[in-house]
Amino acid sequence: MSLNDNTSALVVFVHGLWMTGVDMWWLRRGMARRGCRVKQFSYPAIRCDVKQNAARLDAFLKKHGGDVEVIHLVGHSLGGLVIRQMFHDFPQQKPGRIVTLGTPHSGSAIAHLFNRSRPGRLVLGKSTIRGLLGDMPPWHGVRELGVIAGTKDHGIGRAFCALPQPNDGTVAVEETRLPEMTDHIQLPVAHSGMLLSNEVIRQTSHFLGQGCFIRS
Repeated sequence: MSLNDNTSALVVFVHGLWMTGVDMWWLRRGMARRGCRVKQFSYPAIRCDVKQNAARLDAFLKKHGGDVEVIHLVGHSLGGLVIRQMFHDFPQQKPGRIVTLGTPHSGSAIAHLFNRSRPGRLVLGKSTIRGLLGDMPPWHGVRELGVIAGTKDHGIGRAFCALPQPNDGTVAVEETRLPEMTDHIQLPVAHSGMLLSNEVIRQTSHFLGQGCFIRS
């Protein structure tokens, strides 16, 4: 399964918490320049929970992927959890691979901290329901899934708690690991900075095409 060989492949991007998808424009641009067809999925991360947004993603793929044979998915942070939930609830999807970027697959320490107070719960909305607190359904390797974790600790996490090292400033590397993931790589990028990283584009493209990351 190669990005170059599959001219009918589509790459769908799924943004993170408090975002709209505009933040992923550099990644979409980079993948489009590599010959990929790209689409952005946007969803109400605060108003709807992960399960509800997974259903929205499934409907989006059915609407926009009817004329393609392969659909790859790239999720940033919470977006990776939405993708996981979709495959749990709607497993009958077209072939394709998945890359998650800074996704707290085992739960977010910062989300747990915010969830202790009423203001924090209001900020997180419904993203904690079967989501950021780590109570996701298990992943059984139904698709090849590559995980990119950042190690540049510039982000909101430093202002609220001491995250385990290494971390990307918001999510610790250990929080990104997932049983039965296909591959895992650490890059010197911050949680938001990975959305503007050419190396992230290169590694994402390689995994979607080959099923593994590039090792130096």
